[in-house]
Amino acid sequence: MSSFSDNNFVKKLSELNNTQQSIQTLSLWLIHHRKHSKSIVQIWHRELQKVKPSKKLHFVYLANDVIQNSKKKGPEFSKDFGTVLPEAYKHTAKDADEKIKQTLERILNIWGERGVYDKDFIKIMRYSLKGRSQHSSKAKSSSSPWSESIDSTATTNHSHNSNASTNKSPTVKKKKHHEQDLTLRQEIEALEELGQAPTTEDLVKSLYNLENPPCSDAAVRERIAALPQEVADQSCLEKLKDKDDAKNLSETVDEAYGLLTDYNQRLGQELVDRKEAARMVRAYLNLQRELLQQVELRLVDYKRKLTRVTMVRQELQSHIQNLPDLSLLPDVTPLPSAGDLFSIDQTH
Repeated sequence: MSSFSDNNFVKKLSELNNTQQSIQTLSLWLIHHRKHSKSIVQIWHRELQKVKPSKKLHFVYLANDVIQNSKKKGPEFSKDFGTVLPEAYKHTAKDADEKIKQTLERILNIWGERGVYDKDFIKIMRYSLKGRSQHSSKAKSSSSPWSESIDSTATTNHSHNSNASTNKSPTVKKKKHHEQDLTLRQEIEALEELGQAPTTEDLVKSLYNLENPPCSDAAVRERIAALPQEVADQSCLEKLKDKDDAKNLSETVDEAYGLLTDYNQRLGQELVDRKEAARMVRAYLNLQRELLQQVELRLVDYKRKLTRVTMVRQELQSHIQNLPDLSLLPDVTPLPSAGDLFSIDQTH
């Protein structure tokens, strides 16, 4: 990979677009140069404020990818980005349309669910997204590693936060209701945009739970098939002869109702589980493709290094072959001793 420099990074940011390959390639390059994280974050924040509103979201996607994929290698990026993200979010949301704001909100939800940042920080980010700021004495004394740096951008009293949460405008309620009604396809697209996916353990567990689904419960299906015709055919009521027949039919209908209600609930939950499993599989496969691209990039880089090492090795071997053969030198043994040398010098 090319060496890091401010000008080089600025150039790469100018070429950044909304494709996964563009974002992940630059993200991989930044993680490789994570020792420059402070400079990277400063330049990212500075350039974010210069680009057009339509491109600001690309910068946020890049920051998200770097923060998420660098967690295992070190906390540098999550900590350094935490110092500028509230202001960056506020700036990005300033001229953004509703769709972009919803995307920014989804990123915060993922950060909160995955524990990327703590609740206090996510709360401050939500205020920044709405174009406001928050000052909380509790947040300053919390264990969050970003609390001190965030206090510079947080100026509203904590009590205002409580009032804001209890007095939500109809617009905010409508927005939250709309987010809850996102279709499965939209959720998958959101995950694909952000490059997020469940862990292998979560996916295996989800698929394992579907190994014996209710739809394959042969025992219950046989019981349902064995129900008498009277429980579903109203015309059979005319065949009732007396009160005892009616009572027996009522008990049978109640039993069938309980059986069918329970089975329908189980089938409904199975449908939900299958949709969730399908979403997880799609997101997981998407992440594997992304990881494959990253590995391919590393492979190309290592092949280049191998080529350079091979060239040096060949030059070294050529140099060794051109060295004189010591075995062909004249025989000068036995060599004179140090005393002989000194005695010779004295005679001269």
